[in-house]
Amino acid sequence: MAEIKVPELAESITEGTVAQWLKQPGDKIEKGDYIVELETDKVNVEIISEHSGVLTELKYQEGDTVKVGETIAIVSEGQGAPSQPAETPKAEGTPAVEPRQEEKIEAVNNEQHEETKGRPIASPAARKLAREKGIDLSQVPTADPLGRVRAQDVSSFNPEQKKVEQPAATSTPTAPKPSNVEDPNKPVERIRMSRRRQTIANRLVEVQQSAAMLTTFNEVDMTNVMNLRKRRKDKFFEENDVKLGFMSFFTKAVVAALKRNPLLNAEIQGDEIVLKKFYDIGIAVSAPEGLVVPVVRDADRKNFGEIEKDILELADKARGNKLALKDLQGGTFTITNGGVFGSLLSTPILNGPQVGILGMHKIQLRPVAIDAERMENRPMMYIALSYDHRIIDGKEAVTFLARVKELIEDPESLLFEA
Repeated sequence: MAEIKVPELAESITEGTVAQWLKQPGDKIEKGDYIVELETDKVNVEIISEHSGVLTELKYQEGDTVKVGETIAIVSEGQGAPSQPAETPKAEGTPAVEPRQEEKIEAVNNEQHEETKGRPIASPAARKLAREKGIDLSQVPTADPLGRVRAQDVSSFNPEQKKVEQPAATSTPTAPKPSNVEDPNKPVERIRMSRRRQTIANRLVEVQQSAAMLTTFNEVDMTNVMNLRKRRKDKFFEENDVKLGFMSFFTKAVVAALKRNPLLNAEIQGDEIVLKKFYDIGIAVSAPEGLVVPVVRDADRKNFGEIEKDILELADKARGNKLALKDLQGGTFTITNGGVFGSLLSTPILNGPQVGILGMHKIQLRPVAIDAERMENRPMMYIALSYDHRIIDGKEAVTFLARVKELIEDPESLLFEA
């Protein structure tokens, strides 16, 4: 018999949620087979079996929280599903029951027995967590249709709130329902937030509470970049097997501007400022589970084709939920493009512990004064820089954004940037 345990995931990740069991009890397992998919704060991780045999037991259900090092399944020696036991005599008219059905019936009977004894039905993880927190499981509400309490129910339960919600026994007539109580005639749908969405929410709030965030704006005339792309797109695709997009121009411009304004490529650690001498640029990508920021490594050493290939590969992995932890760690500055969704102007939130993020927006024709006598319709883009005012002053922020504008409006100048 062998145990399948949750492996070390990453330095900052100590637990995950069982997203999906890829094998079921009775399945034959080969060494290296994927057994379960775990959802962590950053990415989904598939865990493999280090042993061959038959999967005989799952210790946790989908939706349960598991910690690094915990045993989550048992594999027994064997070459296939457990053999059927010899038939035992049964009363006439009694239908035969398959072993798997017997297990299910036994589980249901156990749960019914728990209920009869006054014990709430709960997963092992929920019971363990409740013991650690000193919570009475009978007081924990659950959305499970069978009434089974799960670990996430215990995690989100607030005993003090429960006490407040329970009215004291009194002869006073029942008060009218508050206005925020749901009307049964007005349908709603409750969706539990995924672990990743909860992490995104917590970190965005944390950044706003811990950083002195400020945003400055500018606008860029995209005429020259668009004309250059139009002239060079076919040749570029022929040589690099990838399309020439706007992101490579902005990535190169950001790197050049960071070299002139190094504090925007830093982070705060305690009472120290850590200046980073490398340029790993995060590119925000919209994925099914929420926004993720994979990183283009050493962007200062790559040409336009290499940057476009990296961005395309990372975006494909993000949308297919195939990003690895190393794809997301260690960025020094972030670029986000709300313009692909039609955003005209926004204030991007910092991707902590980074101290700067550039927001790109929709390209829109606007009348622009060419000189005192002439006006022209030009393709214009608003750009926004959010920064941490604790170490970056307004002068540096404005200088950085002006440099990005200058390089994008004269894209050939990017070729001369070291």
